[in-house]
Amino acid sequence: MISKRNYRTLGESDILVSPIGLGSVKFGRNTGVKYPEAFAIPDDDDLKALLDLARELGINYIDTAPAYADSETKLGKLLAHSRDYWCISTKVGEYYQSGRSHYDFSAAATQTSIEASLKNLRTDVLDLVFVHSDGDDERVITQTDVLESLQNLKDKGLIKLIGYSGKSETECLLAMNYVDIFMITLNEQDQSQVPLIQACQQYNKGVVIKKALASGYSTDTNAALNFAVNFPGVTSVIVGTINPDHLKENVTGLVAE
Repeated sequence: MISKRNYRTLGESDILVSPIGLGSVKFGRNTGVKYPEAFAIPDDDDLKALLDLARELGINYIDTAPAYADSETKLGKLLAHSRDYWCISTKVGEYYQSGRSHYDFSAAATQTSIEASLKNLRTDVLDLVFVHSDGDDERVITQTDVLESLQNLKDKGLIKLIGYSGKSETECLLAMNYVDIFMITLNEQDQSQVPLIQACQQYNKGVVIKKALASGYSTDTNAALNFAVNFPGVTSVIVGTINPDHLKENVTGLVAE
């Protein structure tokens, strides 16, 4: 079990999160994903049991997104009576329809997305909202309204923290003055974004890791998780699973420094 003394602060906020967070893409979507094995979307009873287990194990952070089909809606329903316990991050920019991703970083789309997430998650404020980049990070950061729109929503008290999830370690640096948290790829095979993690340390930005298990292709889960969790500058590592046994193994195999 993860002790609260091992929780970490998200950037310069007062939000404490567990070093492992639960990813929820599998809660609502099983098409257009990069996992090695097919899977069925769990029903609400199974998801409730998984969320209860996550809490028992000391996990208090969940990541979701509009692009994860009805993941937000399910979480809103299942966590309605325990909202204060959880830190929930969601995203703007990407939408999944008709079997593929669509992107819209306009001010209007950002506003609509945030309003929908607030409703779906049954909450008055979103803890953390990441920009879900399409990979053209320089354009998204410098030529769209998404970051300014999120700042306006933050100023209104609808968002606590702004995050950015991109692909280019150099182009993502352009967002350093506009966001609180970065979602960054890191695993033993892909350390290309380590310079971005180091920059986040320098500027006191939180770091949430994605793809620590190489989208399910890692052959040594415990080693991969410990590598990411204990990497200098990392705040939390997102693990996407709907398997209770795997979740237990992820936590029991953790050696958080």
